[in-house]
Amino acid sequence: MVGSLPQAVSEYIEASNAFDGERLIRAFAADALVNDARRELRGVEAIRRWSDEEIIGDRVTMEIWSVDEHYGDVIVNGLMDGDYDKTNLPDEVVLTHYFTVRDEKIVRLIIIRNRPVE
Repeated sequence: MVGSLPQAVSEYIEASNAFDGERLIRAFAADALVNDARRELRGVEAIRRWSDEEIIGDRVTMEIWSVDEHYGDVIVNGLMDGDYDKTNLPDEVVLTHYFTVRDEKIVRLIIIRNRPVE
């Protein structure tokens, strides 16, 4: 499934699953923006600190459940696992990753735990 994604998105997911922080950070543009859990990180140094602690450090992995495209953005729903604090989280944590890619680099990544519409 990762092979059908833009190269930068594939690199991000593969690097995360391999706990390879240097490879993960190379997928981003220098001035990229990440919003995770309503926290905004701008630029690769801020993204590196977040990744080192909360992605690589917590050994977060993603099993891709679905991929969609919307006006050029790539939307990946993934089953997440890792060594992070799972207190008050459901047994299965599915996060939606909204990737914007320009010039073969991730320029924006928004990560949200969506809820079904009632």
